[in-house]
Amino acid sequence: MTRIGLIKEGKIPADNRVSLTPAQCKWIHKNVKQVQIVVQSSPDRCFSDREYQSAGAEITDDMNHCDILLGIKEVPVEHLIAGKTYMFFSHTKKKQPHNQKLLRAILEKNIRMIDYECLEHEDGQRIIGFGFFAGIVGAHNGMMAYGKRTGLFNLERVYKQRSFRELIHNYFGIRLPNVKIAVTGSGRVAHGILEIMNLMGIHEVDPDDYLARRFSYPVYTQLKGAELYQNKTTGKYSRMEFHEHPELYECKFLPYAAQTDILMNGVYWDKTVPRLFEKEDAKSDNFIIQTIADITDDENGSVPINAGDQTIEDPVYGIDKTTLKKTAPYIDCNISSGFSVLNFPETIILK
Repeated sequence: MTRIGLIKEGKIPADNRVSLTPAQCKWIHKNVKQVQIVVQSSPDRCFSDREYQSAGAEITDDMNHCDILLGIKEVPVEHLIAGKTYMFFSHTKKKQPHNQKLLRAILEKNIRMIDYECLEHEDGQRIIGFGFFAGIVGAHNGMMAYGKRTGLFNLERVYKQRSFRELIHNYFGIRLPNVKIAVTGSGRVAHGILEIMNLMGIHEVDPDDYLARRFSYPVYTQLKGAELYQNKTTGKYSRMEFHEHPELYECKFLPYAAQTDILMNGVYWDKTVPRLFEKEDAKSDNFIIQTIADITDDENGSVPINAGDQTIEDPVYGIDKTTLKKTAPYIDCNISSGFSVLNFPETIILK
């Protein structure tokens, strides 16, 4: 008998997401007789201990008898059980300095670490990616932040919803102003953003029309590679060349910053990829963006005013447009005072 354990999230604040739902546990118990699901008791999950127990899972505090341990976020070093196999997002693939201690402890405790971020299909595509539902949540939070900043509409937080079906009920009857929204990227994150745009009844327009005029209704445009980047020498875009040599390219997003109220950023970024803009660009009067949902969430990354992580409970912060320093959110918010920026699941407001 193989025992798969769902561990209690130890990172503070605790994540309420789960690796397996009660329904999935029930299916496993019915169809894979040699597997038993063990659930570490937790008050923070989006599903209760009772729901897992009803699905046939064993509820316990002691996970030492489990063979494989599943979590979501980084496991605190003091919670790691030596010699076990763990699966969770360790956030160490990019050699993140703040998780060096965790990686060292994994090695010292002889733990087999299977990072969700590193699981790939045969074609190299990630199996569990920061993808579609990240785009869903980031886009919702971006619209929520804009609504709260302007006082024009109100949306509930995503984590308070029990299901996607419940989430989209928030959009029935919502009346949006004639905002212009730029969506960057063409991958799974971008597809999640587009899902929210369509569910909210926001109309798609092509990039040329987006740049040329204002509209009497809310619109969005999707900016893919060719609309965002060009070779510094030739002025052209080649997808293969860009992915192999991004350092040869420059970003041409700034004209959109002069026409955009809300930016939904879903592009992949590393330090060789040009940023959407530079910090000093945000100070310009032509930079009219009020809210940015930086769903890829790289500190000082493709959105260089991303000042780093907040928490799920306290996701919103401001950026002073003059000093570019972090501030409390929603201070003196009005259209003339600047713009808002949201980085998933955090929110930034620029004054």
